[in-house]
Amino acid sequence: MSELLDAVRQGASPAELLECDLPTRFQAAYTLRDEVGIFEGETDKDVRRSIHVGEVEMPELAPDEVVVAVMAAAVNFNSVWTAIFEPVPTFAFLEKLGRTGRWGARHDLPYHILGSDAAGVVVRVGESVRRFKVGDKVVVSANAVDEQDPAVHEDGLLGDEALAWGFENNFGAFGQFTVVKASQLIPKPAHLSWEEAAANTLCAATAYRMLIGKHGARMKMGDVVLIWGATGGLGSYAVQLVKNAGGIPVAVVSSEEKAELVRRQGCEHVINRSEIDFGDRGLSHPKGWRRLGEEIRRLVGEDPHIVFEYLGRETFGASVYVARRGGRIVTCGSSTGYRHEYDNRYLWMNVKSIVGSHGFNYAEAVETNRLLALGLLHPTLSRVYPMERTGEAVRSVQTNRHVGKVGILISATAEHQGIDDPARRERLGEEDITLYRGR
Repeated sequence: MSELLDAVRQGASPAELLECDLPTRFQAAYTLRDEVGIFEGETDKDVRRSIHVGEVEMPELAPDEVVVAVMAAAVNFNSVWTAIFEPVPTFAFLEKLGRTGRWGARHDLPYHILGSDAAGVVVRVGESVRRFKVGDKVVVSANAVDEQDPAVHEDGLLGDEALAWGFENNFGAFGQFTVVKASQLIPKPAHLSWEEAAANTLCAATAYRMLIGKHGARMKMGDVVLIWGATGGLGSYAVQLVKNAGGIPVAVVSSEEKAELVRRQGCEHVINRSEIDFGDRGLSHPKGWRRLGEEIRRLVGEDPHIVFEYLGRETFGASVYVARRGGRIVTCGSSTGYRHEYDNRYLWMNVKSIVGSHGFNYAEAVETNRLLALGLLHPTLSRVYPMERTGEAVRSVQTNRHVGKVGILISATAEHQGIDDPARRERLGEEDITLYRGR
């Protein structure tokens, strides 16, 4: 065990942390370049076979970077893509990054430390870092950009070198230490535990950009918003954002248990797909689309202004159909397949819009974190795994055996550690903060 990690766990001062040597090796969960192709021809690509836990080397620190001791992390679907080596092996991203120069070359390794959500403590800073210091408790934004690219000053996602941390580069969240740019750091909400703080940034900020930010659907008060997968990682934050921003969420779920969960989040209108007959061909056929539209109008009396889309192939045709005239379908992914089919007549003749939304920029991540710190958003963490069971944690997301977010304890020794403001937590309400826990 690292002396430095022990000091972090004990709440050591910045001076004490600097006195500890930075370890040359640490424990992490990773995939292996040599195993690309192991799932060829298989239908069940079990990520527990491709995710390994073992020792890796500490990378050199660039001037604009920090080393964070990771206390907890969270699983996103990009970790599933990494672990099944699809749609392309992420080692292709690492090879490309390796050709960019000295600092990029560090990432091109025979292993890939995955993971794009984390909370922890800054233990080292590069010589050009100004706004963060050793000892700061932080969460990590997944959007890593080149601050010298002019395009990122318009929007961080427009830069040619914008990368998804732990997916398109190395040293991700599933390691005892990570090396990230200082421009990825955000102060940790003091009332949340390590695992609660780690669960939010990627999904919550993605939903924020899709719905609230100027680059997405620009939801306004009174808008009806259809939310697919409303208890998933993205949907569970979308319900809160729509409700708290004055919109009218219509949640689509797959069971009565999930329906009750979103009702407890304050969502009045819920569609349980298991209780509705969409016809023999389901939502892949106009008959199913019409049935969905009828159910939405039965609940709220009108068609959606916005459809919150990330399921893709299974639902996209229905999403285009049910949006009202002039409505917007905002999409950030395609977890059921990225080749979509829809009837274009319903798009152009009713002047609807499809809005592409990918991740979030730094300002959007910071604003989302502010909402969490204020208690206007709450974590939707449901289950937490120890680091040695990272493969099982990712598998639960791969097989959709989860609600909300799935966490991983990395260097924290137990759940519920890291809460620095219990009084604020009590004011905001333990029941709301832990609503998804254990489900």
